[in-house]
Amino acid sequence: MDLLASLPCRLFEPHSPPLDAAREPLKYPSGWRVSRKYHPSATMPLRFALTQSNLENLEEFLYDVSHPDSPNYGKHWSAADVASTFAPSRASVDAVRDWLLESGIDDHRIKLSTSGGWLEFQATVREAEGLLRTNYNVYRHHTGTEHVACERYHLPEHLVPHIDFVTPTVHFDTKLTKRSGGDGQPPKRVGQPSSGNGPETADVPLSEVSDSLEQCDKQITPACLRALYGFVYQPKVPGNNSYGIVEYSPQLYRQDDLNLFASKFSPDLNGVSPNMVSIDGGALSSQKSININITVESDLDLEYAMNLVTKAQNVTLYQVGDLVGGGSFNNFLDALDSFYCTFEGGDDPTQDTIYPDKQPGGYSGPKACGTVKPANVISTSYSDDEADLTLAYASRQCTEYGKLGLLGVTFLYSSGDNGVAGNGNTCLNPNGSQSVDGKIFNPTFPSTCPYVTSIGATQVSAGKTVSDPESACEERIRSGGGFSNYFALPSYQNAAVTSYLKDTPPPYPGNIWNSTGKSRAYPDISANGANYVVAVNGSFRLVFGTSASSPVMGAMLTMVNDARIANGKGPVGFINPVIYSANFTDAFNDITNGTNPGCGTLGFNTSNGWDPVTGLGTPRFSQLLAKWIALP
Repeated sequence: MDLLASLPCRLFEPHSPPLDAAREPLKYPSGWRVSRKYHPSATMPLRFALTQSNLENLEEFLYDVSHPDSPNYGKHWSAADVASTFAPSRASVDAVRDWLLESGIDDHRIKLSTSGGWLEFQATVREAEGLLRTNYNVYRHHTGTEHVACERYHLPEHLVPHIDFVTPTVHFDTKLTKRSGGDGQPPKRVGQPSSGNGPETADVPLSEVSDSLEQCDKQITPACLRALYGFVYQPKVPGNNSYGIVEYSPQLYRQDDLNLFASKFSPDLNGVSPNMVSIDGGALSSQKSININITVESDLDLEYAMNLVTKAQNVTLYQVGDLVGGGSFNNFLDALDSFYCTFEGGDDPTQDTIYPDKQPGGYSGPKACGTVKPANVISTSYSDDEADLTLAYASRQCTEYGKLGLLGVTFLYSSGDNGVAGNGNTCLNPNGSQSVDGKIFNPTFPSTCPYVTSIGATQVSAGKTVSDPESACEERIRSGGGFSNYFALPSYQNAAVTSYLKDTPPPYPGNIWNSTGKSRAYPDISANGANYVVAVNGSFRLVFGTSASSPVMGAMLTMVNDARIANGKGPVGFINPVIYSANFTDAFNDITNGTNPGCGTLGFNTSNGWDPVTGLGTPRFSQLLAKWIALP
């Protein structure tokens, strides 16, 4: 059966649970096989994620505070309001508990999380298989890593409205996902160098670093970015504003690299460090010599974020996970929202890193659960492939981004560096697996979530200047972009996407991309992503990637927030309904040259207006600033 043949019925409105008692089948990544049946007497924590209340209204609630035409624009919610509005109903708790009791599970074994988000009991495999009408297997990767899952599971029809998903079942997420085919390396978490995340780095250091605007086609510096986007702003109320950069261990920065960069481009930042917030044992290494693949991401993000918002504005570094277990997006979201901490699979040992970490050298302190206040703008330069996650798992995480948007938080995610392919240049096969020789476009997540802002990449082409139009980035990396296989087209994007598909129809058969015209499309906007001068491991090198584009865009939005706060207004929050509105059309430089190759194709074409290569284009800071100050 064609992989995309059933897409119209799989597209997911984030507030609507799948209405089928038989839950979606397992799609395990390449490199895995069934090793053996899981022993019936083995035990495991069986968790039932309860359906949240009012999810059918999440989009309406979010647009009410995010759409520029709404009378409630900018009137963001409190954390208490969000928690009480979406808590699972007592009816859901009772329905699932009664079913477990009727199935022979003693009441004292069943535990309700403190948030009320899920029910759990320690089950034998035999009990779990009987309850879910399934069979559990141990899946083995060719590197030796093992994972417990089932092919498919079933729930009684009357419980479908009450249960979002069950773990462990059909999930293969970031903890165990393999993205690069046949390299002999075990599956890695998002922070691991072999995960397929991270920017491209030049092999040799630069012999000479130029800060001249005449050289911006060869070396991008803060001065180039300020000239490209008219980004000149001095913070007025930095103490009332915040900007966060997320890094996942073992990725970390070196202070001597930040100092080297500052000495060249911003001397007043020499010796200045970000405000590090440790999540689940996140820490910096004391080693003098660290592999460049471990430091380049953090060095890049922080050097440009800190420079562009100036010394006046503190930058918060969220360092997620210890050096042994690492971290995942769920571990970070757990730290931001205590309700999500126990509501999602974040503390499921088959899904995410569990803290305290019992591995030798692991973090032995308490798990970060609602202990961290989110910054107004949060930039993340990491991603999964959408196909690595089940629909239910991805949608639950996407919903959390929507709820944090209600609080006024702006989430930015880099769109990926492999064009229409996924991390590690993997593409999809007709059976749903991923491989480097696949032919089906492989979208990235969370960029496909309609409640985050996805950032693509552009470049100053050879021989061009900062005064010339940029092109889609095709040097060393290709701007990630395309169409979701999971999430439906949001209303704020409908006109832009419909226009693109009508005026620039992609020349590919519908069985290698989601051609329905009904799915979430990405990226939303772009910024330069090529030839960044970065101080890394004691020297300057050129770095390429949407990993650079996201923190640059985050810096500009942070300064917009500063201006709004100085004028007695709130942060911009979830920006997508605003940036797609007619009033903001001239606030972006339209990119009309380039494609985003991948999966054996040239990818999509840029065009007039929005396109799935560079989105709406690159920012014109002065226009964005004026327009957002004018909003309530």
